[in-house]
Amino acid sequence: MPAKPFLLLLVLAAPVDPTWLHVHAPSVQAIGGYKPFFEGQRVLRSVVRYGEAIASLPEAAYSNEERIYVVLEGQGAVTYQGTKRSLRQGDFFYCAPGAKHSIQGQSWRVAVMGFKAQPAEIPPELPIANLNEVKKQTVGSHPPSTLYQLMLGDKKSTRDRLTVAQTVTSLYVMEFAPGGTNAPHHHEDEEEIYYLLDGSGDMVAGGGAEGVMGKHPAKPGDVYFFRRNCTVGFYSSDVPGSKAHILAVRSRLPKP
Repeated sequence: MPAKPFLLLLVLAAPVDPTWLHVHAPSVQAIGGYKPFFEGQRVLRSVVRYGEAIASLPEAAYSNEERIYVVLEGQGAVTYQGTKRSLRQGDFFYCAPGAKHSIQGQSWRVAVMGFKAQPAEIPPELPIANLNEVKKQTVGSHPPSTLYQLMLGDKKSTRDRLTVAQTVTSLYVMEFAPGGTNAPHHHEDEEEIYYLLDGSGDMVAGGGAEGVMGKHPAKPGDVYFFRRNCTVGFYSSDVPGSKAHILAVRSRLPKP
């Protein structure tokens, strides 16, 4: 009896996007004075780019991207819509889609963030403030061992120092007391990025409500991207006197 024919079904598994991404800033090579941390990965949905400038960046305007800059170290200048002004450590500012701007400096570090946005009215003056002007406070249901400086939010915000963004819902710095935490949590419709500026502890990335199996030893310069619904949080080292600071930004997902 002849053998019966059969079909061999080959199932190719679709690539699975990671729940979170991690880079160590000092290990990232600069390209033209800019270190790209997160850019071009398929998992990014609201985030266009996140990196760090260590030199001047030329004039540009991005019609579908809102930009935020935070001077982490050093000083320099920004030229916004043809007007130049000086920058110092702690300054943070917003460039709406289409706003022409450039930054000039050397021996400095500037966090550079870009997010998907629609063309909008360009503020005639640069929206800018300094971290020293932003009070430290507790927030919502988060433990009192973490203080927040609420720097920038969207136009509906009533609590942030600057209320100008489209896609970005919150830019802030968290200060953790020794042994402090912001309690692991998740955001259903937002992406988030944490940049550990100083201190040490355990970063929580995708490990459940209490960070079980999701704690990662973290040191200054560690940068984490968390996609929607990823568990996110931080546990600071409990060494007496050892505070930790994280620069964080949260952005809403684009509508389908």
